Amino acid sequence: MGIDSESDVSANLQIGPTTLGMVRLYIEADGTEIPLDFDPDEALEIAEEIRAAAERARQMAQAPADKRARPAVPSVTLGQASGRSRGAKATGRTGPSAPGKGPGPKG
Repeated sequence: MGIDSESDVSANLQIGPTTLGMVRLYIEADGTEIPLDFDPDEALEIAEEIRAAAERARQMAQAPADKRARPAVPSVTLGQASGRSRGAKATGRTGPSAPGKGPGPKG
C-alpha cells in the first residue's frame, strides 16, 4: 500500500509531550498500539512537512482534474519494520506522559 492508495482502515491518533521531554505520536488501530517518540526538533520538522503536504493537497484539490498530478515529493513514513523512521522510536512501551497530554502507562 502506498501513500496514494485508499484504505478502509481507521486509526486513533493522539499527540502530546511525554514527561521525558519527547513528543509522542500514539497510534491505535485494530488492537495494535504504536507509540512513536520524537525529540522536539524532529517533531517540528515533521510538523513543517505535514503543513507543506496539506498546502500541496489543497492546491491539488483546487486544480482542474486534467492538471492533477501525483506529488514528486518524498513523504514521511512512521513506524517502519525497523521501528525507526525519521528518528521515530516504535518502542512498544507506553511510558509516562504529561497529565492530560496523550496516553499514559497501561495497567
